[in-house]
Order: sequence, then structure tokens, then C-alpha cells
Amino acid sequence: MLGARFAEYAGWMAQESGDDRAALWWTAKAAEMAAAGGDHDLAVYALVRRALVTLYRDDAAQTVDLAHRAWSERDVPPRIRGLAAQREAQGHALAGDGDACMRALDRARRLLAADSGGTASGLGSVNLPDPVSTVTGWCLFELGRARDAAEVLDAEVARIRPEALRSRARYGVRQALAHAAAGEIDHACELTGRLLPFTDVVGSATITTDLRRLARVLARRHDHPPVRELLPALTASLRPAEI
Repeated sequence: MLGARFAEYAGWMAQESGDDRAALWWTAKAAEMAAAGGDHDLAVYALVRRALVTLYRDDAAQTVDLAHRAWSERDVPPRIRGLAAQREAQGHALAGDGDACMRALDRARRLLAADSGGTASGLGSVNLPDPVSTVTGWCLFELGRARDAAEVLDAEVARIRPEALRSRARYGVRQALAHAAAGEIDHACELTGRLLPFTDVVGSATITTDLRRLARVLARRHDHPPVRELLPALTASLRPAEI
């Protein structure tokens, strides 16, 4: 069981380093070891982890399928089912299905509210004060509601503890991306400029995915003075991840 937890963590670190193949291998190994050790909770949570890899591959159907399989398990803690419902919501958002996305987010909120801690408490992010609202902001952006997403993420990112660098960077970049897509270019540049020191320190491949998207949006306004000033630092931040 201890080995399974380390394997799950190794899979997450592999994904963050940009090696999806290794991430899936380690996650599968975690599920195998968890099953052998009688840790059914982690074996199911491995589906949620696999769904995160497919989410960043823009594979909406596989993300929804994996996450749905995880939340459909009735004999695991509410936290795992809630995290699975959140991931399913992200998959539906990626597919452009707003109604299914919001229904999954409602399920996630109910399930996470019912969580009483226990062995599953160490699974998933623990740095988001209101994870469902934060993921709602994430999903609104994918659904083409950039202004609504920016409003939600403004409130939620401000609540993340300063020392939670990865969470602040991950959702802060999505916040800046939402503002840029909503046409608030100056504010997006201001947010991005404050985030780059964090993204450089964290060195996350998943965060870099959104940072690239942000760079493409801002590059369309490359003659705008705040964009022209920011682009060299933004390009430098992206370069190590692309070597």
C-alpha cells in the first residue's frame, strides 16, 4: 500500500515533467499495487489521475469515461467520488457540454461536502479553499464564457495561500488566460508578469500548457505596449519547457 502511494506520486511528478507515457505507466503501477495491497480507494483514484492526463491531451471523451467510472464506484470515500465528478466536469467542458458540466460540478460539491477525512484526505489538491468553485472557473473558460471564468477565478485565486506556489501558478495562469480572452489585455499582462517568477520556480508541464495558450492570445496584440513589454519574459519562461 505504501509502494502504491509512492507510485501514484511518481506518476504525478512524471506528468508535471512533461512525460505522459511515464505518468500513465506509474499510475497503472499504482493501481496494480493498490489492488494487491487491498487499497481499493487508491485503485479507483488512479482513474481520476489517468483522466487528468487525457484532459491535458484534449481527449474529452476519454476524460469523461475514466472520471465517470471512478465516481460511479459506491464503495469509496465521498472525496474520491467528488474529485472524480470534478474531473468529469472538466471533460464535459472540454467537449462543450455546459449542462453536463454543471451537473457534474453539482455532484462534486455534494460529495466533497460529505467528506469526513480519513485515508482519502491526502489524495488530490489540499491547497484550494473551495475546489469546486475554482474548477467551475476553469470549466467556464473552456465553455467559452471567459468573462464569467475571470470573475470566478479572481475570487478563488485570491484565497489560495501565498506559499501554495503551484496552485497559485496553475489557477493564476488560467485566470490571466480568461482575462486575455475576455479582451482585458492590460490586466492579463499585469497578472502574467506577477506569475512568471512562480511558474519558473514550479517548472510544471501542465501549467506550461496554459501558459502557451496565453502566449498565443497575447501575441495577437503584439503591438500593444504592455504585451510588447511582457512577451520577452513570457517567451523566456516557455523556452526551457520546449527544449
